Amino acid sequence: MCILAASIGISAASETYPVRKRHFDIEPGALSAGLQTFSKQSDVQIITLIDLSHRRNGRVRGDFEPQTALTRLISGQGLAAELVAGGFILRPAKTAPTQPASPSPPPVAQVSEVVVTGYRESVVQAIDLKRRAVNTEDIILAQDIADFPDLNLAESLQRIPGVTISRDSGEGRQITLRGLGPDFTRTQLNGMEVLANTASGMDNRGGVSRTRAFDYSLFASELFDKVVVQKSYSTDQDEGGIGGTVQLFTAKPFDYPGFKAVLSGQLQDNVNTDNGTPRAVGLVSNRWGDFGVLVSVAYSVNDSNEYGYRSYGWGQIHVDPANIGPGVSTADAARLEATGPNEIYAPQADTYSSWFDRRSRLGTTLALQYEPGSRLKLGFDFLFSQLKNDRSDYALAASGSNSLTGDITGTQVIQSDVIKGNSLVASSYTGVDLRSEFNVEQDTTNFYQEVLHGSYEVNDKLLVRGLLGHSEADYALPVFDKVFLESPDQGFSFDYRPSMPVNTYGSDATNPNAWSLMRLDTQENYISSEYTNGKIDAEYTIDSSSKLQIGIAYKKFVNSGSQYNDKVFHNVPADTPISNALKGQVPFDTLGQYIVGDVNQTYALIGQTRDIDSATYAAPGANYTVIERTLAAYLQYNLKAELFDHHVRADAGLRYYSTNLDSSGALSTGTALQPVDIKHTYGDLLPALNIAIDITPRLVARFSANRDISRPALSDLAAAGALTTAPFGGTISIGNPNLKPFLADEVESSLEYYDHHVGFFSAGLFYKNMESFITTQTTVEPYSVTGFPLSYLLPGQGGATPYNVSRPVNGPGAEIKGVEVAVQRDFDFLPAPFNHFGIVINGTYADGSTPIFYGARSIDLPLIYLSNYTANATLYYETSTWGMRISTAYRSKYLDGAGTNGNIGDFMAATNNLDFDSHYNLTPRLKITFEGINLTDQHIVQYTDVIAKRTEVNTSAGQTFVIGATYEF
Repeated sequence: MCILAASIGISAASETYPVRKRHFDIEPGALSAGLQTFSKQSDVQIITLIDLSHRRNGRVRGDFEPQTALTRLISGQGLAAELVAGGFILRPAKTAPTQPASPSPPPVAQVSEVVVTGYRESVVQAIDLKRRAVNTEDIILAQDIADFPDLNLAESLQRIPGVTISRDSGEGRQITLRGLGPDFTRTQLNGMEVLANTASGMDNRGGVSRTRAFDYSLFASELFDKVVVQKSYSTDQDEGGIGGTVQLFTAKPFDYPGFKAVLSGQLQDNVNTDNGTPRAVGLVSNRWGDFGVLVSVAYSVNDSNEYGYRSYGWGQIHVDPANIGPGVSTADAARLEATGPNEIYAPQADTYSSWFDRRSRLGTTLALQYEPGSRLKLGFDFLFSQLKNDRSDYALAASGSNSLTGDITGTQVIQSDVIKGNSLVASSYTGVDLRSEFNVEQDTTNFYQEVLHGSYEVNDKLLVRGLLGHSEADYALPVFDKVFLESPDQGFSFDYRPSMPVNTYGSDATNPNAWSLMRLDTQENYISSEYTNGKIDAEYTIDSSSKLQIGIAYKKFVNSGSQYNDKVFHNVPADTPISNALKGQVPFDTLGQYIVGDVNQTYALIGQTRDIDSATYAAPGANYTVIERTLAAYLQYNLKAELFDHHVRADAGLRYYSTNLDSSGALSTGTALQPVDIKHTYGDLLPALNIAIDITPRLVARFSANRDISRPALSDLAAAGALTTAPFGGTISIGNPNLKPFLADEVESSLEYYDHHVGFFSAGLFYKNMESFITTQTTVEPYSVTGFPLSYLLPGQGGATPYNVSRPVNGPGAEIKGVEVAVQRDFDFLPAPFNHFGIVINGTYADGSTPIFYGARSIDLPLIYLSNYTANATLYYETSTWGMRISTAYRSKYLDGAGTNGNIGDFMAATNNLDFDSHYNLTPRLKITFEGINLTDQHIVQYTDVIAKRTEVNTSAGQTFVIGATYEF
């Protein structure tokens, strides 16, 4: 199918077509290219099901009405143009055509060619595809490599109704769909499920990510020309995505009529860094009769520096009278001296931090297509992507040997305080040991995918399709080396009342003589995720309106990983002095300057090993493997018919799946950790129904009802317990391989109004009833009862040290319900030049909660990652020469974790990101672009406790500006 789209001024087929003449200058050549030029010059949409690969057009030059110009363009090609709502459809002419000299093309081809010529046109085409779908889905299209509507794939996805993103290092990273977190959304690449993980440099965001959540920062967005977000489920889809499925498609050689070459270069710069970095993309594609080859390469380097304030969390503290100074009132002193549930909450470690990251990304694709005739179609897709992070992280924390990470003890004296509610929001101290950190991290994610796919039309009624694919993502963090310096017995104060907390230091933090070596930390981390997929489907045509589909699928998923830690203290019995030549200040933006130790020189001086991937250094609970083998089969009936003069599209089916789980690792026996291998099998029948009815030529009604699952998080299935130590205690997260999957019954409906090519409005309702929902049970237990060895504890801790122990459990269920509204409108009703404006707006309201267990108490909290309100708006201006758009993306606050140390929930504050994009066509082949990202420098703010809202993190990633050029050969 060949679809060429552009903005037009046309009414329904029975209405009058505008006859204003346009100027045309179309060179002779391939008809596909000629129709593309016609669409650009006339603002008229062309749709055809005819193979145009062997057809050519003559020259059309002059001032004509669009219909006259189109008739001249297709003259002699055996085609006729039929006026319909939205443009023209090209069909075979009723009279015998005058054939060109080249071989006759087959009457119908399955080539899918999407050609868009700007943001407005891509929106029009995406809406047209949405209209013709049976399921509820949204689509993003791009014409050429390097022409995707946003710099980052995740940030493009956030323009879709119901999609929100999380950000890290100045880029979009993971998505949440309709209030359900990243683990609930499946990602498919070229028809098969994939998974790839990377890491954040910040502990508060989880560090290394070992989840089912796909990390979109791995891929260069320029490698993709189509993204489909399927929100409703049909049985021919793989099970496993209650939130939905994101389908990514790379470019194919038969997307283009012949030879195609594109080269793009960009320079990007972030205001928080000093240097501009490059971005380059290239594509070459050609076809020789029945065979085609396409190769694309994308490479980029991006410098970012996210800096600001963070704490290690908030916990209850007790202060002895001897540690309370004369500046504290008698009433406040009594509250600080209290014990038990009435203890005051205080922030831990109160830190200035900077996270610099040089991120390099390389991606390449190879696509082969072979289509001898109209019955057999074969294709092979290969994608390789590599993401490298070279991080330098810095911190100045009140967490030396005598640290502000718990009770006020030792030489510490609290000299003043401000208590708000039960939170110590401002305070000053003497006798505090400060700590600085310089951490060097180097990690790499390598992703490979190979997919062989094809279809064969056995006869006029039977079509068989098949897919065989394999993907592997390998994450390696071989370098994680951190130097801690200590400056003892200092004056220190904090104030959390401003939105950006403020620290004050009693001495000069940039004096190298005040700092000695405290500790060296080394870590290595490795994760591998591997998918093997096989599918075969058969489609039987019953009659002109009915088809029957049947298929089977096998999927094997293997996730394995290991982590190694080495923490060596060099301040016992006293701090180790090092030369001032090994010390320096933070070379990047920071809230305040301070001294850090040089990593390479300090490790070399001390002689501590940096290669620790051996059993001696294995981290407890991190070395586990999860293997899932799934066999599935489905039967689905598809309908396209006229019912009471209304066009109806529908599918109904039933899918059965069975999953065998094998989880191996080490779990506590009560006194020690022992190797275990736990097996679990589960399965179910999943029905689905989707209906779309054209109530009028402009109004479409949709209804969907289905049952689907999402498999438990990988860490929840781990036969292991992960230990995180901290001066004030720590956290132990224990897996549960016997968890049942999330199970949801889903219903949704919508009405969609299509105002020809110039406008679109939709409103929909959705409801998901989670019959089985996995939640968290958190208790505080003495370390001695957890089964972990005492050797893992920090100095000064013992078996009585309280630790937060969390376990995943199958809860009583949850539900989520919501409303989605979307509007798109060209301002063609305005006088020139304002008629080139247009707007896209969408908003989603979602609500859902689940009980979170805190010991014997349960509290209903919003579903993790659910924002009640999300909204996007884009104002664009588009002509044949230049265009621009400004976009905003709003997301209300959402729950990020269950909370620890008595805090009820961890939250991310609301965000509103503003971006800008523009282009100018210097020539028909050369385009220059300019983009601005995060124009208002939206900060990322995290806080804990649903009522007290205690600030934990406030950081700035800065604005990014990009200038570039694209040339099409």
